[in-house]
Amino acid sequence: MKNELRIIGGRWRSRKIRFPEIPGLRPTPDRVRETLFNWLRDDLDGARCLDLYAGSGALGLEAISRGAARTVLVERDARACAALQENLALLAAGREIRVVRADVERFLRSQGEPFDLVFLDPPFHKGLVANCCELLERGGWLTPSAKIYVEIESNLTPTPPAIGWNPLRSGTSGEVGYHLFQRRPPADACAPPTGMQSSS
Repeated sequence: MKNELRIIGGRWRSRKIRFPEIPGLRPTPDRVRETLFNWLRDDLDGARCLDLYAGSGALGLEAISRGAARTVLVERDARACAALQENLALLAAGREIRVVRADVERFLRSQGEPFDLVFLDPPFHKGLVANCCELLERGGWLTPSAKIYVEIESNLTPTPPAIGWNPLRSGTSGEVGYHLFQRRPPADACAPPTGMQSSS
């Protein structure tokens, strides 16, 4: 069905969620989500997650379904936020998930709290990724070894902050490029980055 997706794994496996027709709202494809959460399978248990430009909530909900302790979904559109709240009610989600209606860049300029895992999946063709990465790094939003997932146009490569994030995995699927980074703790800031592994 149009504007519907299913959660792939975990306690809500195969449950379907609906999302409204909104320009720029582009849920991460099933194949990409499955690959991403295979990459993250050892990092989810008890993790604190931040889902920016949450849209349908596919990434944040998948993380909770697979064992994350807490997820904050940040989305500006009122209709998308209303749909997120409806889906949380249908899933009988508890306090482990919170929806915040806010502009993402403005949200990231507020007082931060550290998260273990961040999903950054903004609307395409708006050039939003680089500034969000800088705000995440400068604003106290990341634990020392946090992992950051970035989804961007397949013909582009995300630019991590100058302090450096290690590229861990990368792949493409159609028009979607997806990239996983790990933040280098300050004591390791001068260490050479690991080689990027490719997966498609």
